[in-house]
Amino acid sequence: MTAPVYLDYAATTPVDPRVAEVMSRHLTLEGTYANPASRSHMPGWLAEQAVENARRQVADLIKADPREIVWTSGATEADNLAITGYLRANRDKGRHLVTSIIEHKAVIDTAKAAEREGFDVTWLTPTPDGRITPEQLADAMRPDTVLVSLMAVNNELGSINDVAALAEVAHAHGAMLHVDAAQAVGRIDLDVTASTVDMMSLSAHKAYGPKGIGALFVRRSPDLKVEALIHGGGHERGMRSGTLATHQIAGMGEAFALAAAQGDSDQARITSLRDRLLAGIDDLDGVHLNTQLETAVPNILNLGFDGVDGESLLMALRDIALSTGSACNSASVEPSYVLKGIGVPRRLALSSLRLSIGRFTSNDDIDRAGQALRTALIALRQRAMT
Repeated sequence: MTAPVYLDYAATTPVDPRVAEVMSRHLTLEGTYANPASRSHMPGWLAEQAVENARRQVADLIKADPREIVWTSGATEADNLAITGYLRANRDKGRHLVTSIIEHKAVIDTAKAAEREGFDVTWLTPTPDGRITPEQLADAMRPDTVLVSLMAVNNELGSINDVAALAEVAHAHGAMLHVDAAQAVGRIDLDVTASTVDMMSLSAHKAYGPKGIGALFVRRSPDLKVEALIHGGGHERGMRSGTLATHQIAGMGEAFALAAAQGDSDQARITSLRDRLLAGIDDLDGVHLNTQLETAVPNILNLGFDGVDGESLLMALRDIALSTGSACNSASVEPSYVLKGIGVPRRLALSSLRLSIGRFTSNDDIDRAGQALRTALIALRQRAMT
C-alpha cells in the first residue's frame, strides 16, 4: 500500500534520522543514560555535559547565551511559564497583558487564565495578512502594561510578525515582550540580541526533533523575574524543576544545530515545492489564498475552496495528510478562529485547508497531492450540483 503524502508539518515533523541517532546514545546502559543532576560520578557528569552541549546548540540558533535557555516539556509549557510566571512575579508593577486573537491556544488559554486571576488582557485584531503592526501595539499600550505576548510565525497562516519592531514598542512603554517561536525555527532568522526579545518559546517537534521537549529563552536581566510553575529541586535557574530528559534534550540540540546549518537551503527547496503545488492547481476556479505569500513562511499554505465543505474535502483526500482549522463537536462545526480573526468569511473559512510542507517532502509528493486535490474538488463540486 502506498504511504499517504504527509503535508501536515506544521502540526508536527518526523524526527530527522540524524536526531534519532543522537537520541539513541542517551538511553541505554552503553550510552549516556545517567541523571544529569548526579554530579558525584562520571556517568552523571557525561549526562550533564550532553545537556549543556544541547543548551548551547539551542542558544546558538537564536543568538543567545546558553545560560538563558530553560528546558521545558514543550512550547506550550514555555508559553505558560513565560506569561503566567512573569505576570505573577511582576503583579506589583502592573496587571495588563497585550496579545492577539490569533495566537496559539497555548497563549490564548493562558491569557484567559490570567484574566481569571485578575489580570487585564487587551486582545489585538490582526491585519488581513495575519500580522500585528507596531502601530496597533503602540495604541494598545497602557501605563500598567507589563507584558506583550505575540507569535513570530502563525501556525495556520504562516504570517510573520516583525518581532524586532514589536520589541521596540513594548520596551518604549516599559513592558517586556514574549514571543512564541514554535513555528519559526529553521524558517526565519531568530536573533534575540538584535531583536531584544525578552522571552521566547521554542519547540523541538516542529523542527525535526522529538515531542515532549522545548525551551524558554529568558533574558538574563535583573528586571526580568519569572515565578516558577513547577516546584521540586530548583532546577533551571529556579524556574522549572524536574529531572532533565537527557535523550530528548540532546535530540532538540541536534535538531536546532541542523536547522542552523541547513535552514536556508530547506526553505529554498520548500519554496519551490510550494510554488509547484500552486502551479498545479492554478487553472482551477474558486481557489482562494488565505495565506499572503509575500509576508509568510513558505512551508505553510492556507487555501479556501468555493463550492465544497472543508471536512468533506478532507475526507475525500484520504491519501493526503493535512488539516483544517475547524473546531468540531457533536452539535456544530465552527470555522478556524484564526481565519475568522483575519476576516475570512465563515463560508470560505469552513472550506479551507492548511497544507504544510517540510524537509522530507518530494516533488512526487507535491504532484500526488495536487492531482488528488484536483480530483476531489471536481468530484465534490459536481456532486453538489446534482
